[in-house]
Amino acid sequence: MSKYVIGVDLGTSAVKVSAMDKAGQVVAQQSYDYPLSQPQPGYSEQNPQDWLYATTIALDRLILKDGLAKEDLAGISFSGQMHGLVLLDENNQVLRPAILWNDTRTTKQCEEITAQMGDRFVELTGNRPLEGFTLPKLLWVKENEPEIWAQAKTFLLPKDYVRFCMTGEMGMDYSDATGTVLLDIQAGQWSQEIAETFGIPMSMCPPLLKSIDQTGTISPAYATFSGLSTATKVFAGGGDNACGAVGAGILQPNMVMSSIGTSGVVLKYEERADVNYHGQIQYECHAIPDTYYSMGVTLAAGHSLNWFKHQFASEEAFDEMVEKASQRPLGANGLLFTPYVVGERTPYADADIRGSFIGVDSMQTKADFTRAVMEGITFSFRDILNIYDQNGQAFDTVVAIGGGAKSDFWLQMQADIFNKKVVALTNEQGPGLGAAMIAAVGLGWFDSLQACAQAFVHFGQTYQPEPANVARYNELYQIYHQVYAQTKGLTHELMAFRRQGE
Repeated sequence: MSKYVIGVDLGTSAVKVSAMDKAGQVVAQQSYDYPLSQPQPGYSEQNPQDWLYATTIALDRLILKDGLAKEDLAGISFSGQMHGLVLLDENNQVLRPAILWNDTRTTKQCEEITAQMGDRFVELTGNRPLEGFTLPKLLWVKENEPEIWAQAKTFLLPKDYVRFCMTGEMGMDYSDATGTVLLDIQAGQWSQEIAETFGIPMSMCPPLLKSIDQTGTISPAYATFSGLSTATKVFAGGGDNACGAVGAGILQPNMVMSSIGTSGVVLKYEERADVNYHGQIQYECHAIPDTYYSMGVTLAAGHSLNWFKHQFASEEAFDEMVEKASQRPLGANGLLFTPYVVGERTPYADADIRGSFIGVDSMQTKADFTRAVMEGITFSFRDILNIYDQNGQAFDTVVAIGGGAKSDFWLQMQADIFNKKVVALTNEQGPGLGAAMIAAVGLGWFDSLQACAQAFVHFGQTYQPEPANVARYNELYQIYHQVYAQTKGLTHELMAFRRQGE
């Protein structure tokens, strides 16, 4: 009886592969880095072959270093960095480096999409066209590299390319397909209207799959290359946000995920395709068949705190810095911070807004500034949660992951600012856990991802909002919420001034 499933987490800087048993315990883990190429300002590219080699080396090490028998590896699935464009020719050879999610060269193409389709585009896809998405990247290649475009026969996203190399089978799951903004989200199929409007052949779009669908087995050629068995079943997998939500147990309508990484993500489970947030937040297919998730992004969540620490508290350990902040009064002695240090995504799609400290006073300490940064990041998440309130979308539980879940102080702060119950995970493994869960359900170990979560996802302590703190934070939030509008003009002028000097 095969014993393990493997979750492949294909990130932007490295791949991490995790082997898990039927109880959801990690039995072995390997990772391997690969380079990022930034040939011009705003460009971000990778060689798809690097993903394949890195994944293969990591899988090979599970067998050779960790001693897992290839016959015991029952199934494998994937979480992948989203939106990245891989173009293949008629022989399925890669035509150019992949253009990644964090590449910002496509502003002109986003403007073209809005000019040609306007609100109709949001109706079809659930999203506004943003630089990160795949469709603007396709249009950029079409307009700027016609000789490449003429040879392009298929496009895939990162994890789909790696899976294709393992199995010889082409496809893309719904959660990643919605992130291309070429999918008609309500019809559940590629949008002929969008493809025809922008001159993209429908034949370039790969077959659509559910995340738990089997997409073949390890091919004989890849088995020779990797040391895996041809009996290992391969499942479609999902985009990293969908898999992260699965791995965090966001599998019920009452649940929202609060993820404080470099950027911050607020993600909500959704049951219907026809919820219209008017493009204020992203709307995507979930890895759970026939369900969805919505998502707002704070561009500089953990990044704001890391920036502050690096510049002003580099000599302190992170835990020490946070501990000192926890000793300062709620509201940081009248100091507010807005975390717009690299622009903002949600609810203000504004690349030129910049962060602020408001209320600086000579009596404040460095610890007040740290606390203000942490409160400002959390207020920016509340800005996203407000969109749910405005659209009548109720929830009562926030699952905190990432940096914001590593501190009791920050977990309690989230409960107080959101006025919701907040829980953390005891076994946080990120999107790789979600990918392994998809393989476990695909194999029939469990009859649903919800059932799998009972065994694989473990919640820890619950943090309840404290009414006195809730009232104080509500007052402070009303002030915070005004800062964007009142500093927008000033920061735009400063950015223009800065550019003149460059």
